[in-house]
Amino acid sequence: MEDEDDPVVEEIPVHLSKALAENLYVLQYPLKSATATFDDGRVVNCCVKPINQQIKVDYALNTASKNYDAFKGEQFALAADGKQRDKNQKLTFRSGTMDKQSFLSTKPIEDVSRYLVCIIQDGEMHATPLQGIVSMRQMFSYFDKQDKRTKAEQKAEQDADGAAEDEELTQVTVKFARLENEKVRKAREKSFNYLSKMEAEEPWCETFWHEKTSATAELERQKLFGGGGSASGTGRLETDNAALNVKPVEYMDMLISKEKTDRNIDSLLPSRVICMHKLKQLTLQEQLKVILKDAKVITSQQILDLLPDRTIAPEKVRRLLPQVGWLIRGNWVVQSEHIYPDGSVSGTNGVAAEQMRKARDYIMFRFTKCDKLERHQLVAVTQLPAEEIREILSTIAKLNTADRTWSMLLPPNEGFQCVDEQEISDRQGAFWTARSDKFNEMERNSSASTSKRVRKRSTRDS
Repeated sequence: MEDEDDPVVEEIPVHLSKALAENLYVLQYPLKSATATFDDGRVVNCCVKPINQQIKVDYALNTASKNYDAFKGEQFALAADGKQRDKNQKLTFRSGTMDKQSFLSTKPIEDVSRYLVCIIQDGEMHATPLQGIVSMRQMFSYFDKQDKRTKAEQKAEQDADGAAEDEELTQVTVKFARLENEKVRKAREKSFNYLSKMEAEEPWCETFWHEKTSATAELERQKLFGGGGSASGTGRLETDNAALNVKPVEYMDMLISKEKTDRNIDSLLPSRVICMHKLKQLTLQEQLKVILKDAKVITSQQILDLLPDRTIAPEKVRRLLPQVGWLIRGNWVVQSEHIYPDGSVSGTNGVAAEQMRKARDYIMFRFTKCDKLERHQLVAVTQLPAEEIREILSTIAKLNTADRTWSMLLPPNEGFQCVDEQEISDRQGAFWTARSDKFNEMERNSSASTSKRVRKRSTRDS
């Protein structure tokens, strides 16, 4: 659709205010009609439970109105508090008649992060995030008190008459509470009974109610206006406009709290996985090490694409890569000491890190010479269990089911190397050549031990 068919009628500036973001609630009265509002109602009591976000408000009833049934109001008060009122008991209706109606909040919406309270004034919109939305529903607790008091009186009369028969002896079964693990404990804390118990145990906190026409309410209402509005003054407008002259990346950092974002993401990510926010905070060398460990086998261009900062020169990246990885036939793999650091063991049989590094280095050396390896030959040379060899191969290679051999996860990429990579490959080729004597000795020792076992078995058979 062209712009002429849908013209812009008006542009409205939007300002974000956070002065009341942590304390702003919307109270809804779903059971009241649009005409029966509480704008002129008089609040006689107000209290909250901050942890469970519960609100209780008592509105006064006009007992002098001609529409008020005084006899019925006295009957409700008498049924709730009884004829003989205990001095220590808090009365439901102090005046002896039903002179108030109570409303208790419930939470219809748990996540209110998408909701805002907006005010339009002088052609500008001022938005404030909400802390919560609650529905106010009328309480009938005086009926519950009546039922409870009636049952207590009936029980007292039965005990006084002594007409009840002797109670029969009943068998009592004693049950001991089982020790619960972390999963069971979290499930119990999410149950309805547990949440109801926590709500009931939290005490009510008395609060002050300010009329909407009071000076205090007006001061709080002014906090709904963000910078730039006529209610804020021109000086604040210039300050906020200057604060917005930042780079897009800096502006996103101001909007998104890194601490909260990291914590929320870390709770969802698997173990040993680092989110992009934390990866950006690491040094370039540490970033390269994390990328190589997670990717297993990766090309230089893929590494550049995964870095958080795309402005880093490729030459600087290639200069640091040999410190954490090896270039095997055009593809990068992480060095063995980063997979098996000192003091660690393998995940299968608990083989020491030194032996695992030695075996992995030999496998890397073999991949520089050929495309496919056989696991039983690697087991014979490294003298490690087959499970440990499989653990090493699974991090850098894939199994070919046709011939039961292992090849690198990525095919050789030597033909697409740049000048810098070719130099790195030549230097690392010299490194593997220097270590070839040690690897050849491992192969000779394995061959000697194999032939010795064969000769011993043939002698015994003869």
